[in-house]
Amino acid sequence: MTIVPSLPTTGGNRYYITNREPLLPSPLLKLPIGSVRPEGWLRHQLVLMSDGMTGHLAEISPWCKFEGSAWASPTGEGDRGWEEMPYWLKGFADLGYLLKDERVLGEARKWIEATLASQQPDGWFGPIANKLSFDLWPNMIMIDILQSFYEATDDPRVLPFMTRYFRWQHDLPLEKLLPESWQKVRGGDNLANIYWLYNHTGEPWLLDLAKKVHERTVDWTGGVANWHGVNLCQGFREPAEYYQQARDATFLRATERNYATVMGMYGQVPGGMFGADENCRQGYSDPRQAAETCSMVESMLSNEMLLKITGNPMYGDRCEEVAFNSLPAAMTPDLKALHYLTAPNMVQLDRSNKAPMLQNGGDMLSYSAFEQYRCCQHNVSHGWPYYAEHLWMATQGNGLAAVLYAPSEVEAEVGDGTTVRIAEKTDYPFAGAVDLTVTLARATRFPVYLRIPGWCESARASVNGTALKLPTQPSAFVVLNRTWNTGDKVRLELPMQVRVRTLVNNKKSVSVSRGPLTYSLKIGERWQKYGGTEGFPSFEVFPTTPWNYGLVLEEQEPKTTFEVVKMKAPLADQPFTVEAAPVQLRAKAKRIPQWQLQSNLVGLLQESPVKSDEPVETVTLIPMGCARLRISAFPVLGDGPDAHVWREPPKPPLASHCNPSDTTLALNDGLLPKNSNDQSLPRFTWWDHLGTTEWVQYDFDTPRRLDSCEVFWFDDTGVGQCRVPASWSVLWKDGETWRPVAASSPYGVDRDKLNKVSFEPVTTSALRVEVQLQQGFSGGMLEWTV
Repeated sequence: MTIVPSLPTTGGNRYYITNREPLLPSPLLKLPIGSVRPEGWLRHQLVLMSDGMTGHLAEISPWCKFEGSAWASPTGEGDRGWEEMPYWLKGFADLGYLLKDERVLGEARKWIEATLASQQPDGWFGPIANKLSFDLWPNMIMIDILQSFYEATDDPRVLPFMTRYFRWQHDLPLEKLLPESWQKVRGGDNLANIYWLYNHTGEPWLLDLAKKVHERTVDWTGGVANWHGVNLCQGFREPAEYYQQARDATFLRATERNYATVMGMYGQVPGGMFGADENCRQGYSDPRQAAETCSMVESMLSNEMLLKITGNPMYGDRCEEVAFNSLPAAMTPDLKALHYLTAPNMVQLDRSNKAPMLQNGGDMLSYSAFEQYRCCQHNVSHGWPYYAEHLWMATQGNGLAAVLYAPSEVEAEVGDGTTVRIAEKTDYPFAGAVDLTVTLARATRFPVYLRIPGWCESARASVNGTALKLPTQPSAFVVLNRTWNTGDKVRLELPMQVRVRTLVNNKKSVSVSRGPLTYSLKIGERWQKYGGTEGFPSFEVFPTTPWNYGLVLEEQEPKTTFEVVKMKAPLADQPFTVEAAPVQLRAKAKRIPQWQLQSNLVGLLQESPVKSDEPVETVTLIPMGCARLRISAFPVLGDGPDAHVWREPPKPPLASHCNPSDTTLALNDGLLPKNSNDQSLPRFTWWDHLGTTEWVQYDFDTPRRLDSCEVFWFDDTGVGQCRVPASWSVLWKDGETWRPVAASSPYGVDRDKLNKVSFEPVTTSALRVEVQLQQGFSGGMLEWTV
């Protein structure tokens, strides 16, 4: 028994496909689908998927209707031919293979056969509209589907089909290969598909194509190339994929640098994700900023792929963090609906518009099975199935590795070619004991690798009851290289200690974790149906108990603050609910009355420590994945000289008119624009009022003494119809009367700068800017400071 920080890349594997020369050897090899059989709570997630939204999108989603779909046409003609159906089929088909569900398999096979029949003489397949625009992105997803189909069936048509398609890509003029669009950002998916085919066929021209694809993909090696959330979760890994061919560690480091950049700026939150409620946005990094469900499943897949490429156990930690803490709350407990966005702090899931605090307008948070969340509704399908497929992987030296933990059984060829079956019994991630039982026809020597997570500092292991000497080394692999006999038993114990993490770059709030699970305040939930169907209802969720708590921590040893309460009942089939939470924490807390909703979103955090005169209460924390309503980044209470009283949020500015797509909140969000046409920031405009007299106004809780203000005008000359105003003035409220200030400097209307006006001091409860818009034009502001 030894400990290794990462898995070996030498020794070969006689039974499973690995990287061919000249690609770097892969430390881990994906087992064919069906080799790993999920059990327990994980299998139940798949059953719920089959019975729920994913299993019935052919009935629910217009994008998954076979009749009339361009994906079902032999000539590729028709509509509904972009990413939605392949997104769904990618997980739906794998769900059928894992569950051996004949209904699911039959539906999936219909689409796969139509795809195989659609190939044209030049090698193209699928919707003809995509070919005409050279949009390869939907086909990248469909190739993933055909890979699983080949693993499950050994169908002899698949490899020639892929070969003809990639030869078509190879022969494209360079300017037609990955032109601007999603595909150029997500070229790493195409690269992975090419390497998969090369490893199966050895066609040398595929490596030429791979090099071209890398060079035509946006430059992720040079830094973060795109700030769209899903693009980030897929694209950041591309340099590490190409590292296998380039054999240059610069590419591997680039992937890790991309991850660190994004998480450092927008991921200082619990749950493994980062704030990109469409795109990452400057100034929007509070724990109320959310991640798309698409981003979660793509993040999990990227980490599964990086685990395979590098053998580094930290990618297992990152995958589990998202899978256990973020993904479950993106869906209803019965997996019959989901929402677009999930945040670490979110306490009300209603249908109201929350832009620009969330980037998109409209309903982003309620649960629905229908097409309002079109990409996530389909793409969520591969989250749990792909996770299940990667629990166990083959290794160099004809061994096996447990790289992710969940109840399961694996069957694979090892050692001298003997088939081994290993049954894994565990309540992980809620408990740290993992029990393995080995079954094989004859004694066989082979290595078994067990991942020790980065959070575990005192792992223990035994074989057949005999304890093994295990050095304390988190984020590593235990290697058991021995002759195995049927009936051998291994026990791995991963003690779970409470950990408190200070989110220094997020107002010094804290998160609380135990093992791979991060914990959230237990909030009562009221589910209110508002639409959908009887079988697939849509819901809003409202809190029934207070949520605005800060934690009272022991100053020297914060983790001793918490009492661990393990529920006595057996683990529920669906443990990710408030009622079934298998492990709870008790903590001391006080309410912060001033911390309230802001336009139906949880108010922004303020710097800790925070003072509160409320009484100390005992509150319950449950795993984040169990909590659809959640506070998981907590303010810290204190009474020392550095503690402050939580400030009441300012009243929203008023305006004579505001474009529904804009917001008065942009006036005082503290974000200074790069120029007057900065489209990356929230804005306020009077559009579509043209040439009129308009105003904006601040109201103050108590009178303030003011002597100046500054305005950064919005002006989209060359793009739209907003211009700096013809003129403007400042008025102050004297009782109930508005009076002009006595200005001592000009009223500037310059673009690309703050225009400051000074005036004789006034003491007032309200201040107003009044503008005269240019004739025939509208106008607006990006910032107004007083």
